[in-house]
Amino acid sequence: MKKSNFDKGYSFELERFGWEPEEGGHEYRPASIPKDRTIRIVDTTLRDGEQTAGVVFSNAEKLEIARMLDAAGVYQIEAGIPAMGGDEQGAIRAITGDGLSASIMGWNRAEVSDIEASIGCGLDAVCISISVSDIHIQRKLHETREDVLESVCRAIDYAKSHNLYVSANAEDASRADVEFLLEFVRKVHQSGADRLRLCDTVGLLGPAQMYSLVRLIEETAPIPIEVHAHNDFGMATASTIAALQAGATFASVTVNGLGERAGNAALEELVMALKYVEKIDIGFDIAKIRPLCRYVSEASGRPIPLSKPIVGENIFAQEFGTEIAAKSPESYELFSPDEVGGVRQIIIGKHSGKHAVREKFHEFAIDLDDSEQEQILQAVRAQAIQLKRPLFDKELIYIYYRITEGK
Repeated sequence: MKKSNFDKGYSFELERFGWEPEEGGHEYRPASIPKDRTIRIVDTTLRDGEQTAGVVFSNAEKLEIARMLDAAGVYQIEAGIPAMGGDEQGAIRAITGDGLSASIMGWNRAEVSDIEASIGCGLDAVCISISVSDIHIQRKLHETREDVLESVCRAIDYAKSHNLYVSANAEDASRADVEFLLEFVRKVHQSGADRLRLCDTVGLLGPAQMYSLVRLIEETAPIPIEVHAHNDFGMATASTIAALQAGATFASVTVNGLGERAGNAALEELVMALKYVEKIDIGFDIAKIRPLCRYVSEASGRPIPLSKPIVGENIFAQEFGTEIAAKSPESYELFSPDEVGGVRQIIIGKHSGKHAVREKFHEFAIDLDDSEQEQILQAVRAQAIQLKRPLFDKELIYIYYRITEGK
């Protein structure tokens, strides 16, 4: 193997910034999640996803989504908010009584009455959530930092006395005073919480900041960390990956990235990024991604954008005209559309080339000669500019017959 320039004294700087030497020590790559680390997916579509403005799942839809998540391999399903009572409790009881393999969790405020409602729904796990930023403590809770610590510890004690798994949620952690956040971490660990949920409630943390914060928390207390990232600045999935690289072992996600405001880290994006970017197989059934995303899209009334990563209809569509794109699609695809139930498409429009036109007409069982390819291409480009879109198959056939009839 040829030695890189990094052998000339740059290795120290690379390692400072998280790069690791490949085997043999000559080539470097960015630091990644250790292959022996167990990553668990916590899906909150039924709670945070349903908090998307205007979204309401029926009880039957909630149960079906839970079943699909369980079949795909989600470790824990956050099924809802038991303290809401009524139909919400009915849906949660249906899920807890369905014999699913996944752990079923309920969301709770740091109040004993909320924990009691969760116990009544037959849940095996609870997340106990309370704000840790001063802006939330003062303006939302109208309390003090001391009140926050007292409330969360009391709720954790009560939940643990009833043999519940407890996730202690540090809400709005990204805007919290760091010293108080670390005190919160120590307190919930001492009270017996099973893990800490680090909530970037307003999507403020980029990947680098998330990485640093998780590392700091790891040094503070030996408590497993879950990252719950919102997508206000389009960084939720990337920041979740960064948290896992830093040592977090639980990732909170929603199907299609549903959630308040701009949504949460998307389950489908995270699972595929773990597999193809981090080279980690978490045992998730990839083939179930598209049916799951489509069902949640229909149930939520939120169409999947055409360019949505992983499941958008256009992510395997190619319009540009390079020959390699037609002959070797893997040159532009990291995974086959078959893996997620997608379909590769050749789109013919302004940016298409002759090779793309030829391949497209092969789909119609038509072999074009060089002259036909050129004439059709010129006609396609002119019409695409006029219509301001690619052409439909029927329009391509009309062009073909118009050109060939003159021969």
